[in-house]
Amino acid sequence: MKITTIFYSYSGVTRGVAEKVQQACGGELVEVKAVKPYSALTAYSMGCYRAMRGESDVIEPAAIDVSASDMIVIGTPVWAFHAAPAINAAVEALTGCEGKSVILFATCGVQAKDTLTHLAEALAAKDVQVRGDFVFGKNDVQDTAKTDALIAAVKSAGVSDI
Repeated sequence: MKITTIFYSYSGVTRGVAEKVQQACGGELVEVKAVKPYSALTAYSMGCYRAMRGESDVIEPAAIDVSASDMIVIGTPVWAFHAAPAINAAVEALTGCEGKSVILFATCGVQAKDTLTHLAEALAAKDVQVRGDFVFGKNDVQDTAKTDALIAAVKSAGVSDI
């Protein structure tokens, strides 16, 4: 089973979770970066405003081909209870994703609210089925049991698709 883990990380927290998934499950790790990076000031002003509006950043890589993958994992930080604009763009940039399965995860300070629901809707429009979603609050990131549950979901969702 080939897994592609796609993530955006402003502070490094989401990257840490994505790396744990990739280390445990293998596959490709794709870090999405905004072409115009946010500063501390713009992340919490313009970035959050754009996240609330469901807007997308211009990103690198500009296209993400997952046609060779069996399973996709997507991770985002939560900005103002929404996915970061770079992850909105990553979903738009997916190619070869039709009929694939995805596991979503979000990292946040306290609550994700509808972050993962909105991502699931955007993915459904691309004929991608969400097989599970996980939210890591600031106290959950170091919780081995929570990370293990995410990894187990990735492994079991991929097996059921084969």
